[in-house]
Amino acid sequence: MTIGALLAGCAAMAPAGPSAVADLAATTGNTAKGTVTFTQKGDKVVVVARVSGLAPGSHGFHIHEKGDCSAGDGMSAGGHFNPLGKPHAHPTTSDRHAGDMPMLVADAAGNAELTAELDVITVGSGAADVVGRGVIVHKDPDDFKTQPTGNSGARVACGVIRRS
Repeated sequence: MTIGALLAGCAAMAPAGPSAVADLAATTGNTAKGTVTFTQKGDKVVVVARVSGLAPGSHGFHIHEKGDCSAGDGMSAGGHFNPLGKPHAHPTTSDRHAGDMPMLVADAAGNAELTAELDVITVGSGAADVVGRGVIVHKDPDDFKTQPTGNSGARVACGVIRRS
């Protein structure tokens, strides 16, 4: 084995950056639950979500400003996480809320999985740090246009993001 191959192998095994997790619980009258992980990888964050108990179809999915899920309807999590004062938009748009994420799409059994790389948020440092914030899954699809929420409807699940 060459030294280059050995070094490449070691780099691939390098530990990931800081990580965080949110355990999603259903809001009152709903059945959605799951887990969302956030892992810093260089200047991006890899978000992995696994959610069950959803109605089939698309659901708005956002980071919210407060890590508080004490209200039965999830409203204690506040509005979308937006430390840079940007408009609500699709997560591929550079001018957007830090909390704007791709939609979850549930299959016929109500299960949704998502893996996405996001470039505005961070884990563990800076103004766009997600630790201590909330994650909300909404009842309806996000139209990525209506301000400030995307017209995503009621909150069906809420979780607090904590270091892992």
